Amino acid sequence: MSVKVSVVIPVYNPGEYIEDCISSLLRQSLPDDEYEAIFVDDGSTDATPARLDELAAAHPNMHVIHQESSGWSGKPRNVGTAAAKGEFVMYVDNDDWLGDEALERMYRYGVENGSDVIIGKMAGKGRPVPVELFRVNRPRASVSNAPLIDSLTPHKMFRREFLESNGIKFREGRRRLEDHVFVVETYLRAANISVLSDYLCYYHIKREDASNAGFQRFDPVGYYGNLREALDIVEQYTEPGKIRDGLYRRWLRNEMVERLRGNRLLSLPEDYRAELFTEIRGVVTERFGPGVAAGMQPTQQIVAALIVDGRLGDIEELARWESGIRPAGRLESLAWDGGSLKVGFSAEYQVSDAPMTFRSEDGEDLLAPQLAEETLSRIAGLGVSIVAPVENSKVDLVVRERSTAAEFFQPVEFTRERIPVGSGSTFRQELRAAATIDPETAANGAPLGDGIWDILFRISSCGWTKETRLGAVRADQVEESRLGRLTGSPRRVVLPYWTEPHGNLSLDVDLATGRIDRDVRRLAPEDVRIESGRVKLPLPLAVGPAAGTEPVVLRFKSAGADTVQADATLTAAPKGAVLTAELPGGLLPGQVWDMGLGMPSARRGKPRWSSLPAVLRVADDGTVAAAKPAPAEKPAAKKKPAPAPKKRSFPRRVAGRIKRGLFG
Repeated sequence: MSVKVSVVIPVYNPGEYIEDCISSLLRQSLPDDEYEAIFVDDGSTDATPARLDELAAAHPNMHVIHQESSGWSGKPRNVGTAAAKGEFVMYVDNDDWLGDEALERMYRYGVENGSDVIIGKMAGKGRPVPVELFRVNRPRASVSNAPLIDSLTPHKMFRREFLESNGIKFREGRRRLEDHVFVVETYLRAANISVLSDYLCYYHIKREDASNAGFQRFDPVGYYGNLREALDIVEQYTEPGKIRDGLYRRWLRNEMVERLRGNRLLSLPEDYRAELFTEIRGVVTERFGPGVAAGMQPTQQIVAALIVDGRLGDIEELARWESGIRPAGRLESLAWDGGSLKVGFSAEYQVSDAPMTFRSEDGEDLLAPQLAEETLSRIAGLGVSIVAPVENSKVDLVVRERSTAAEFFQPVEFTRERIPVGSGSTFRQELRAAATIDPETAANGAPLGDGIWDILFRISSCGWTKETRLGAVRADQVEESRLGRLTGSPRRVVLPYWTEPHGNLSLDVDLATGRIDRDVRRLAPEDVRIESGRVKLPLPLAVGPAAGTEPVVLRFKSAGADTVQADATLTAAPKGAVLTAELPGGLLPGQVWDMGLGMPSARRGKPRWSSLPAVLRVADDGTVAAAKPAPAEKPAAKKKPAPAPKKRSFPRRVAGRIKRGLFG
């Protein structure tokens, strides 16, 4: 068969980090004869060349090209593209990896929509990735109807004939932002671009040694010289006006203004700040008209105006104030409604641990930055608006899988509330939100995979977008309403719980940790009833309608005795469920029996076991009573050996989950 996709991977001294990339390629659902991987070794001096030769010898669709070091990724990508046989080319970095169905799904989506470029949903582990772009599938996207410009990394699929016929190649040599130049040209020349958001295709990884090229401090002169080349492409393929200004705005916002804000600026040495500012100001004054900054948020416009006016000191003062801005929230309610978890919360921005305030003047809402009077006067003299568009403030709820950083937006309804501060015109804004998490559709229409899913909220207001965890601050009644639930078919447990030690809200899906005792630790022996040969005990699990029941298993274990199991049921009760089981005949007298609850597991097809915080004591005469388990004996302290070198385990832990398509 003809090759559908050629995956091109530039390689330079990745060490063990390349193994996750290789493994993800070998796990692809696309048949081996329908895709190829081309590793272009750019003069590696570690063991990688031999590893790649070994891989190519074992797998006919894996190829390796060795070349002298070119110093950057552009030439290896071009060499790989020239050798490619596929209808499409997919670019992957040697320390990143793919979802198992990424190539198959992206190829099919591209063919269905006649696409020259296909952008697959990304997850960032330790590094930022686009968010808004992947809210929904976008089969026919362009720079005018979608935030494509937010995604300028090359980790996408491109129709090879489109690249070749238009002569689109990566700039070569040791340089920055060659991917920006390449990608923005494809955006502006493609007949159609498609965004696939309902499957996690690409995992963008920050290495534990932080040696990714993108994390190294750059030379401002070279960096902004290369950035001008991307601006040249925009100028070549667009006319002056709204679209060009909107594209330019991406670089002004991300590569200039945001580098001069808050702790991101203050963490830099002073001499480097000055050099960075000089180069940024050069680009802004040379290339950007007033329409570029005009489309940004007020706080960003302030920084942009100060850049043009050469006011680095004022920018630093503003950064010190902004460095104290934090999102703050309170979990107000948490309850199951059918198979969905309803989450009520409030959120607002704080500055230095006090609510952020705004002021009203002549019918307008204004920012109230805590700056020196002379600084505020200079900002006012620049003619830049300090209007606070609080009517556009919004809040989102996000679930994020802890191992992979896969994240998905959840449906949210919210209101904006103005709360007066004092007797004057000052007010604060609070967002009151109600979100719905349906575990069976929360991953962009697909079920959440088994694992730990952290709950975050994200506030966007007046040019700030910040996120934090939810749950550490919560209403008193939330604790009592927190229940696990059996969802889906086949059944599995979804368990809201508080993290330790911070007390944030997370979801344990399909008993990923095997710790249902997070929620049943409140169970006391006196809650366990022995009646007419049955054991009954309450559990904080929601099981559906009032008359609903769920089949489970109860396991009894005792030292020196055979394990005994009994069929059990969970029956709906006012505050959760009641577990009921017949006492089996194999409980030997004179023994203490630990109880374990066997819950359904959708993936495993057999129960997941979790210990219950109560035991059964069977007396010599056969009488059964509940008791607390004996405290575990602590082993004698041993001298700690010297620590072994740290090994990476993150991708190994989650590779099986990715293979089973458990992250959407």
